[in-house]
Amino acid sequence: MRFIAVTDIHGNSKRSRQLAEVLRGEEFDALLVAGDLTHFSGSGKAREVLEPLLELDMPVLAVHGNCDGRDVPELLSELGINVHNRRVQVGGVGIVGIGGSNITPFHTIWELTEDEIATILEENYRDGDIILSHVPPHGTVADKVHFGHHVGSRALREFIEEESPPVVVCGHIHEGRGIDRIGETLVVNPGPLFRKYYAVIELGEEIKVELKKL
Repeated sequence: MRFIAVTDIHGNSKRSRQLAEVLRGEEFDALLVAGDLTHFSGSGKAREVLEPLLELDMPVLAVHGNCDGRDVPELLSELGINVHNRRVQVGGVGIVGIGGSNITPFHTIWELTEDEIATILEENYRDGDIILSHVPPHGTVADKVHFGHHVGSRALREFIEEESPPVVVCGHIHEGRGIDRIGETLVVNPGPLFRKYYAVIELGEEIKVELKKL
Protein backbone atom coordinates (compact mmCIF):
# COMPACT_ATOMS: atom_id res chain seq x y z
CA MET A 1 0.00 0.00 0.00
CA ARG A 2 1.12 3.55 -0.74
CA PHE A 3 0.28 6.59 1.37
CA ILE A 4 0.96 10.29 0.99
CA ALA A 5 1.64 11.99 4.33
CA VAL A 6 1.40 15.74 4.90
CA THR A 7 1.23 18.00 7.91
CA ASP A 8 1.29 21.64 9.00
CA ILE A 9 -0.26 23.35 5.99
CA HIS A 10 -1.03 26.42 8.13
CA GLY A 11 -3.58 27.86 5.73
CA ASN A 12 -1.35 27.81 2.65
CA SER A 13 -3.84 26.71 0.00
CA LYS A 14 -1.26 27.44 -2.71
CA ARG A 15 0.81 24.55 -1.40
CA SER A 16 -2.16 22.18 -1.24
CA ARG A 17 -2.99 23.04 -4.86
CA GLN A 18 0.63 22.41 -5.87
CA LEU A 19 0.60 19.05 -4.10
CA ALA A 20 -2.66 18.09 -5.77
CA GLU A 21 -1.14 18.82 -9.18
CA VAL A 22 1.89 16.66 -8.38
CA LEU A 23 -0.27 13.76 -7.19
CA ARG A 24 -2.89 13.93 -9.93
CA GLY A 25 -2.92 10.70 -11.92
CA GLU A 26 -0.68 8.89 -9.43
CA GLU A 27 -1.97 5.83 -7.57
CA PHE A 28 -2.05 5.99 -3.79
CA ASP A 29 -4.27 4.27 -1.25
CA ALA A 30 -4.82 7.31 0.99
CA LEU A 31 -3.66 10.80 1.85
CA LEU A 32 -2.88 11.26 5.55
CA VAL A 33 -3.06 14.79 6.99
CA ALA A 34 -1.44 15.19 10.41
CA GLY A 35 -3.01 18.46 11.50
CA ASP A 36 -2.58 22.23 11.51
CA LEU A 37 -4.51 22.72 8.30
CA THR A 38 -4.91 26.36 9.35
CA HIS A 39 -2.99 28.94 11.33
CA PHE A 40 -5.48 29.79 14.09
CA SER A 41 -8.28 29.99 11.52
CA GLY A 42 -11.63 28.26 11.22
CA SER A 43 -13.47 25.85 8.98
CA GLY A 44 -13.64 28.22 6.00
CA LYS A 45 -9.87 28.31 5.63
CA ALA A 46 -9.61 24.58 6.35
CA ARG A 47 -12.10 23.82 3.59
CA GLU A 48 -10.15 26.02 1.16
CA VAL A 49 -6.95 24.16 1.99
CA LEU A 50 -8.57 20.73 1.67
CA GLU A 51 -10.57 21.22 -1.52
CA PRO A 52 -7.77 20.48 -4.02
CA LEU A 53 -6.80 17.36 -2.06
CA LEU A 54 -10.38 16.11 -1.75
CA GLU A 55 -10.74 16.31 -5.54
CA LEU A 56 -8.04 13.66 -5.97
CA ASP A 57 -9.20 10.11 -6.53
CA MET A 58 -8.08 8.76 -3.16
CA PRO A 59 -9.37 8.66 0.42
CA VAL A 60 -8.28 11.54 2.67
CA LEU A 61 -7.89 10.97 6.43
CA ALA A 62 -7.09 13.87 8.74
CA VAL A 63 -6.71 15.04 12.32
CA HIS A 64 -6.76 18.62 13.53
CA GLY A 65 -3.69 20.32 14.97
CA ASN A 66 -3.24 22.51 18.01
CA CYS A 67 -3.45 25.65 15.80
CA ASP A 68 -6.73 24.74 14.07
CA GLY A 69 -9.86 26.68 14.95
CA ARG A 70 -12.54 25.24 17.23
CA ASP A 71 -14.84 24.36 14.34
CA VAL A 72 -12.22 22.56 12.23
CA PRO A 73 -12.80 19.07 13.73
CA GLU A 74 -16.52 19.49 13.03
CA LEU A 75 -15.70 20.25 9.39
CA LEU A 76 -13.47 17.19 9.15
CA SER A 77 -16.33 15.07 10.50
CA GLU A 78 -18.79 16.68 8.07
CA LEU A 79 -16.44 15.78 5.21
CA GLY A 80 -16.14 12.21 6.51
CA ILE A 81 -12.37 12.37 6.93
CA ASN A 82 -11.92 12.93 10.68
CA VAL A 83 -9.94 10.19 12.47
CA HIS A 84 -9.29 11.96 15.79
CA ASN A 85 -10.05 9.51 18.62
CA ARG A 86 -11.20 7.00 15.99
CA ARG A 87 -9.97 3.97 14.12
CA VAL A 88 -10.67 3.60 10.40
CA GLN A 89 -9.53 1.06 7.84
CA VAL A 90 -8.17 1.62 4.35
CA GLY A 91 -7.58 -1.52 2.33
CA GLY A 92 -7.34 -3.61 5.47
CA VAL A 93 -4.88 -1.26 7.21
CA GLY A 94 -6.13 0.35 10.42
CA ILE A 95 -5.37 4.00 11.14
CA VAL A 96 -5.81 5.59 14.58
CA GLY A 97 -5.86 9.38 14.89
CA ILE A 98 -4.78 11.82 17.59
CA GLY A 99 -5.54 15.49 16.96
CA GLY A 100 -4.18 18.48 18.84
CA SER A 101 -0.91 18.41 20.75
CA ASN A 102 0.35 17.68 24.21
CA ILE A 103 0.38 20.63 26.61
CA THR A 104 2.49 23.54 25.36
CA PRO A 105 3.66 26.76 27.05
CA PHE A 106 1.63 28.74 24.50
CA HIS A 107 -1.94 27.75 25.47
CA THR A 108 -2.93 26.92 21.89
CA ILE A 109 -6.43 25.92 20.82
CA TRP A 110 -6.27 22.13 20.98
CA GLU A 111 -4.07 20.61 23.69
CA LEU A 112 -4.37 17.25 25.43
CA THR A 113 -2.92 15.89 28.65
CA GLU A 114 -0.67 12.87 28.41
CA ASP A 115 -3.43 10.84 30.08
CA GLU A 116 -5.87 11.88 27.34
CA ILE A 117 -3.41 10.86 24.63
CA ALA A 118 -2.86 7.50 26.33
CA THR A 119 -6.62 6.91 26.59
CA ILE A 120 -7.18 7.59 22.87
CA LEU A 121 -4.52 5.03 22.00
CA GLU A 122 -5.71 2.42 24.49
CA GLU A 123 -9.34 2.68 23.36
CA ASN A 124 -8.75 2.64 19.60
CA TYR A 125 -5.52 0.88 18.68
CA ARG A 126 -5.39 -2.64 17.32
CA ASP A 127 -2.24 -4.58 16.62
CA GLY A 128 -0.59 -3.46 13.37
CA ASP A 129 -2.39 -0.12 13.02
CA ILE A 130 -0.76 3.07 11.75
CA ILE A 131 -0.94 6.03 14.13
CA LEU A 132 -1.72 9.44 12.62
CA SER A 133 -0.86 12.00 15.30
CA HIS A 134 -0.29 15.74 15.14
CA VAL A 135 2.10 15.55 18.07
CA PRO A 136 5.28 13.45 17.67
CA PRO A 137 6.54 10.97 20.25
CA HIS A 138 9.07 12.25 22.75
CA GLY A 139 12.79 11.79 22.20
CA THR A 140 13.05 11.51 18.41
CA VAL A 141 14.27 13.65 15.54
CA ALA A 142 10.59 14.42 14.92
CA ASP A 143 10.08 16.31 18.19
CA LYS A 144 13.41 18.14 18.53
CA VAL A 145 13.01 21.91 18.41
CA HIS A 146 15.70 24.25 17.12
CA PHE A 147 17.28 24.89 20.52
CA GLY A 148 17.73 21.15 21.11
CA HIS A 149 14.89 20.23 23.48
CA HIS A 150 12.54 17.30 22.85
CA VAL A 151 8.92 18.40 23.29
CA GLY A 152 6.85 15.45 22.03
CA SER A 153 4.37 13.26 23.84
CA ARG A 154 5.76 10.89 26.46
CA ALA A 155 2.51 8.92 26.49
CA LEU A 156 2.77 8.33 22.74
CA ARG A 157 6.36 7.20 23.10
CA GLU A 158 5.49 4.80 25.93
CA PHE A 159 2.67 3.35 23.85
CA ILE A 160 5.01 2.84 20.89
CA GLU A 161 7.54 1.09 23.11
CA GLU A 162 4.84 -1.27 24.38
CA GLU A 163 2.84 -1.96 21.22
CA SER A 164 5.30 -1.43 18.31
CA PRO A 165 2.96 -0.01 15.65
CA PRO A 166 4.59 -0.21 12.22
CA VAL A 167 4.43 3.53 11.44
CA VAL A 168 3.64 6.77 13.27
CA VAL A 169 2.96 9.78 11.04
CA CYS A 170 3.24 13.09 12.91
CA GLY A 171 4.00 16.80 12.53
CA HIS A 172 3.71 19.81 14.86
CA ILE A 173 7.46 20.47 15.11
CA HIS A 174 8.36 22.21 11.85
CA GLU A 175 12.11 21.70 12.25
CA GLY A 176 11.55 18.03 13.14
CA ARG A 177 11.31 16.84 9.54
CA GLY A 178 12.82 13.39 9.35
CA ILE A 179 12.55 9.66 9.86
CA ASP A 180 13.41 7.97 13.13
CA ARG A 181 12.87 4.62 14.78
CA ILE A 182 11.63 3.54 18.20
CA GLY A 183 12.27 -0.18 18.36
CA GLU A 184 10.51 -1.62 15.30
CA THR A 185 8.38 1.50 14.74
CA LEU A 186 9.16 4.07 12.05
CA VAL A 187 8.38 7.63 13.09
CA VAL A 188 7.82 9.96 10.14
CA ASN A 189 7.54 13.74 10.32
CA PRO A 190 7.10 14.77 6.66
CA GLY A 191 7.92 18.39 7.44
CA PRO A 192 5.46 21.24 6.96
CA LEU A 193 3.63 21.37 3.65
CA PHE A 194 3.68 25.18 3.81
CA ARG A 195 7.44 24.80 3.28
CA LYS A 196 6.74 22.37 0.37
CA TYR A 197 7.51 19.16 2.27
CA TYR A 198 5.62 15.85 2.20
CA ALA A 199 6.35 12.12 2.36
CA VAL A 200 5.53 8.91 0.52
CA ILE A 201 5.12 5.77 2.62
CA GLU A 202 5.02 2.29 1.10
CA LEU A 203 3.84 -0.66 3.19
CA GLY A 204 4.96 -4.11 2.08
CA GLU A 205 7.29 -6.81 3.31
CA GLU A 206 9.37 -3.86 4.39
CA ILE A 207 8.30 -0.26 4.95
CA LYS A 208 9.83 2.37 2.72
CA VAL A 209 9.60 6.11 3.40
CA GLU A 210 10.72 8.88 1.08
CA LEU A 211 10.81 12.50 2.22
CA LYS A 212 9.92 14.71 -0.72
CA LYS A 213 9.66 18.39 -1.66
CA LEU A 214 7.41 20.12 -4.17
